[in-house]
Amino acid sequence: MKRDDTERLHTSVLVTPAHEKRRLSKQRKLAAKQIQLEQHRAERLAAHEKYAADQAERRATIYLPNAGEPGPAQLRSPGRFKLPRHQDTSATLAGAYPFLAEGGLGPDGVFVGQDLYSGGSFVYDPWVLYSRGLITAPNLVLAGIVGSGKSSLAKSLYTRSLPFGRRVYVPGDPKGEHTAVAEAVGGRAIVLGHGLSTRLNPLDEGYRPSGMSDATWAITVASRRRDLIGALAETVLERSLSPLEHTAIDNALTETVRTNAVPILPMIVDHILNPSSTADADGRLAEDGRLVGHALRRLVAGDLAGLFDGPSTVEFDPTLPMVSLDLSRVAENSTLISVLMTCSSAWMESALLDPNGGQRWCIYDEAWRLMSHPALLKRMDAHWRLARHYGIANMLIFHKLTDLENVGDQGSAMRSLANSLLANAETRIIYRQESDQLGVTARALGLTGTEQKLLPGLGVGQGLWRIKDRSFVCQHQLHPAELELFDTTGRMTS
Repeated sequence: MKRDDTERLHTSVLVTPAHEKRRLSKQRKLAAKQIQLEQHRAERLAAHEKYAADQAERRATIYLPNAGEPGPAQLRSPGRFKLPRHQDTSATLAGAYPFLAEGGLGPDGVFVGQDLYSGGSFVYDPWVLYSRGLITAPNLVLAGIVGSGKSSLAKSLYTRSLPFGRRVYVPGDPKGEHTAVAEAVGGRAIVLGHGLSTRLNPLDEGYRPSGMSDATWAITVASRRRDLIGALAETVLERSLSPLEHTAIDNALTETVRTNAVPILPMIVDHILNPSSTADADGRLAEDGRLVGHALRRLVAGDLAGLFDGPSTVEFDPTLPMVSLDLSRVAENSTLISVLMTCSSAWMESALLDPNGGQRWCIYDEAWRLMSHPALLKRMDAHWRLARHYGIANMLIFHKLTDLENVGDQGSAMRSLANSLLANAETRIIYRQESDQLGVTARALGLTGTEQKLLPGLGVGQGLWRIKDRSFVCQHQLHPAELELFDTTGRMTS
């Protein structure tokens, strides 16, 4: 075989169709790239030439002589062109240019912190807002997860209101958080619990409002005592009383008051279980009131004894700047908490009836625990509906709005009462919420989609304030002395 034939054989073996395809593909890519570069250069050159031509045309065109046109047709004026100044209200100008932040609630009220949108100070006072017609219900709902700062906000609101002449009632403090605050502001915390010398007589006359006649006061005391004993019995029995049981209570109360200047609960229990022969001529009254008598006996001789079975050792003084009922010693007994709250609510009502009592905050902390008892829920609902008549502002503190789902069954009267508390509160303050709570919170409080998206990203002390139809995002600010007094993390950080 010749040498040329051998070379052709080797070439045919090494150059395969695949190698030939890759070589041709590479050549096509290089050619396409070269064409694109040339096209780009041509476009840049054309644009540059067009720009130069436009500049040359502008320089060559004379619209008006530098000295202005001569004669009557001159367009030159001795001064700059001016427009008259236009003044209008912010409400009108907001239609032409949407403002990023509104004007706020005004300077009158209690300083809370900084409005994070406008950068200005944020103040709040339900009585001031009511007098200006911005709200029609002075009640407030505060919700936020643990550690978000809602407790500090609540304490700041009511303590900063004290210099304005307001007073503070805390009818039930399950964790004892408000005790130190009450003592610091010159008030009093009534600590109750087994093993303590403190005792409450639920049948005390209580505080007598000024200007009330003796006859009216006697009727008021009798009605309050009757309602209170009925509420205590319903709480322990966990059901409503029958008409026969109401009759047994009324008869026992009448007999006790007739023979004792200061009635106490053991006397009532004794008259219910062993009515006099005069009152129970046919022997039916003892049987009718047997369950009620044994239910109330738990408060004087059973597992709830020691707190209500004698004269009171403490006095409810509504003239103090702050009164708190510390229930931290009995937090594990839900029935006992409900009984204590029922008694304290009765005491508080007597002070609220005083027309000269002034304006007062009523703080319901750990509301999910309190609202689980029908008697307490009914009293709370009455206080909220009559807030304007009493001159009070109620504050309901939650962790999350799903706590309302634990109040009664769906469609029940208790659930309706719980929802009415939200409906009668035109101020809703929402601190940080978990993602799985956003939908429930938005539906319960009527939040918009934008407001709902804000909640998971709020920091400590930051809250969404929904005041009727207006919204604010506020950073709560604390004085160092307040921070030390309001701190609830001492056991975790010490």
